[in-house]
Amino acid sequence: MMLKLTGSLMVTCSCGALGLWKAAQWKEHLGMLEQLRKMLVLLKGEILYAHAPLGEAFGNVGRKAEGVLARLFLGVEERIGRQQGELFYVIWREETEACREDMLLSEREMEELIAFGEHLGYLDLEMQEHTIALYLEQLELSIGFYREHEREQSRLYTSLGIMGGLFLSIMMC
Repeated sequence: MMLKLTGSLMVTCSCGALGLWKAAQWKEHLGMLEQLRKMLVLLKGEILYAHAPLGEAFGNVGRKAEGVLARLFLGVEERIGRQQGELFYVIWREETEACREDMLLSEREMEELIAFGEHLGYLDLEMQEHTIALYLEQLELSIGFYREHEREQSRLYTSLGIMGGLFLSIMMC
């Protein structure tokens, strides 16, 4: 009897922990989107107001951040600095793909991020500003969605985890 009770408690706790982990992933996803937005605002400032070349602008922004996005921006700076005649879009796509595994972005968000680089590298300042503004607008929509649903998703994942654990415990007994 004690063994069944201990097993049931362990199953319930582990399923509850799984629910908490999923809720934490939702918050991390939101944090990544917000960090990306912040970095793009800084990039916009570097390009438009400091008139920094693209590689330098990416490097300056990358050094102000941490994590996978900083690695992405610094990788782009390094590749541009090598000056091997690669198109910016190719550099951006390859560096973004290299960081895909560590990014907590959905498939659609990754495609939007990759497409962002398609129009950035070869246009004049005004068009680069519009490209960044358009992508920032898309990010705002995603951030708004995740913020709006954050509380309910956290409750849902946590509740489902605990209830699923209780269900499994009852079924095992």
